[in-house]
Amino acid sequence: MRRRLINSTLAVVLFVIAVFGVSLLIVETRAIERNAVDSARSDAARIVAVVEARLAAGETVTAHTMRSAVPHDRYVRVEVPDQPAFALGDEPDGGVIQARQSGSHGELVTVQQSRSVITDEVGRILVIVLVVGLVTVAAATLLAVGQARKVAAPLTDLAETAERLGSGDPRPRHRRYGVPELDRVADVLDASAERIARMLTAERRLAADASHQLRTPLTALSMRLEEIVETADSEPDAVREEAGIALAQVERLTEVVERLLTNSRDRRSDSAITFDLDEVVLQQVEEWRPAYRGAGRAIVHSGRPGLKAVGTPGAVATVLATLVENSLMHGGGTVALRTRIAGNQVVVEVADEGPGVDPELGSRVFERTVSGRNSTGLGLAVARDLAEADGGRLELLQQHPAVFALFLTRESEQPSG
Repeated sequence: MRRRLINSTLAVVLFVIAVFGVSLLIVETRAIERNAVDSARSDAARIVAVVEARLAAGETVTAHTMRSAVPHDRYVRVEVPDQPAFALGDEPDGGVIQARQSGSHGELVTVQQSRSVITDEVGRILVIVLVVGLVTVAAATLLAVGQARKVAAPLTDLAETAERLGSGDPRPRHRRYGVPELDRVADVLDASAERIARMLTAERRLAADASHQLRTPLTALSMRLEEIVETADSEPDAVREEAGIALAQVERLTEVVERLLTNSRDRRSDSAITFDLDEVVLQQVEEWRPAYRGAGRAIVHSGRPGLKAVGTPGAVATVLATLVENSLMHGGGTVALRTRIAGNQVVVEVADEGPGVDPELGSRVFERTVSGRNSTGLGLAVARDLAEADGGRLELLQQHPAVFALFLTRESEQPSG
């Protein structure tokens, strides 16, 4: 491409030089010939005037008396009536430029000049045109090389960017080249790179969220199955009850998977419904009670009963399960789930009696990869995302002891008729 750009530029420059050079040479040649003829005529008229003046003064017109009036590069022949003709200067060979002028006394002056004068002048003009042409070609070559490099280098760079993007490196380069068309291509490639990077980030986040969120219900399910094994022989009714709870947890596990897949496509939930908040809270209390009992701790529920919330029950259960598990792992004492009303929202608070959140972390506990005690740092971040996807929010109300609050939209009350 670079060679084609240089060749095309030089071809245009050479064509322009040829057209204008030939035109200039033709015009200058005609002008030089016209000036030479006019000069010869002028010399002839001037010499005739000198001859007439001498004749009028009664002087003899001879070659000796006229030598000072004749230019040295001219051949002049003077013919005077009743006197022998004489000539001054060297008679030119070959082509000549000639002019004749007669006077009032019958005298005749002929002026001749060799055409080599015109040829020499045209030659000088031709040399000037060639020198100017060579300088122009050299300058055009340098300009063409610079322009070719300016165009070809960005195209090569853009090709490398596209190849790197296709090989799985979505980092945008943010390079611009000062050429609007090339900058437009660079903008499109950078936008595509950023879009691919966001997609890859979303996929990685989905995988991390899925691995973390599946761990919580699987842990609860494992504990339920252990309960079933321990009571299988002595308490058949308890086995059936625990098996039913385990099945419910399997269903919730399936719902978690579907929820994560939905969030990977659309971070905003479109399956929100009105549900009984107490039912979800009590379900979590029952599911986690064996784990707390095994740890020598208790989990309790209190607050205003009969509250209705708008959201996705499975997502709310996942958020509460994350908070309860977080209290089991990092908290201490009794864990309390309290429900209350705050304006047009319902609130579920999860509090324990442990040491609380590290002061250095504060509200950063909701950031991904931020963890205070050797955990993955994903649980609270994912829980916050799930809450926001349902139109709610998850906040840390108190650090010592830790109190987390899940805010959900309250069901609008219908006016009585």
